[in-house]
Amino acid sequence: MVIKLVTFDALYTTLAPRLPIYVQYANTFRPYLGTLQPDALKRSFKTALRDVQKERPAYAGENAASGWWGEVIKRTAIGAGADPRDVDSSLGEIVPRLLKRFSSREGYKLYDDTIPALKEFHDMNIRTAMVSNTDARMRLVLDDLQIASWLNPIILSEEAGIEKPNPSIFSLALRNPQTGEAPAILPEECVHVGDELESDYYGAKAAGMHALLLRRASDDSEPGMHQTESEALQGVEVVRSVRSVLDWVRERNNQR
Repeated sequence: MVIKLVTFDALYTTLAPRLPIYVQYANTFRPYLGTLQPDALKRSFKTALRDVQKERPAYAGENAASGWWGEVIKRTAIGAGADPRDVDSSLGEIVPRLLKRFSSREGYKLYDDTIPALKEFHDMNIRTAMVSNTDARMRLVLDDLQIASWLNPIILSEEAGIEKPNPSIFSLALRNPQTGEAPAILPEECVHVGDELESDYYGAKAAGMHALLLRRASDDSEPGMHQTESEALQGVEVVRSVRSVLDWVRERNNQR
């Protein structure tokens, strides 16, 4: 079967932090908490994010995403050595500032190949969509970066109430974007592209889709938060750019 739909992850696939996340956190913390060591912040953020994701999947909990990210921010600061009393007293100002920053192009940028690839898929009459483990603020980011109109539908874990690698979240992208009826596109007519081995690659495979693991050849922003040196990539289809996804789809569709 030919490929009719390409779904993309968001972070470290179509877009990246404008500066490494721990640098943006450090800059925001500084007026309230003083200077925190970058390496400590980097480690602390990764730990806090992983732990809160396990405790509150799909942004569950009080105050939804704002409370979820508030807990990540609090643990990041304390884990990096900030005085817990200072954190508690300033969290009411820090959290809204960081939430606002990461709701727009202030916090994020597009990879150079994102828009050209989306346009080429459109010219090929191949629909493009997004499936991402993120909260609803991502819609603001996509609007500000001017790519939301190229993605239909946009499936976000906070809104769906489920998250990758659950196959159900991928299946939502196969529905008819206008009516919501399923299946408008069969799983084998779709390929998902993302940077996380378990969530993106194996999650899409479990949903019956094709999958490509994106590991960019050069990425000066920051490596994906979920990549590990011990990953077993034998038998995994890896691409180095979104341009390579175009080539993969063209080759497959020409073979059918």
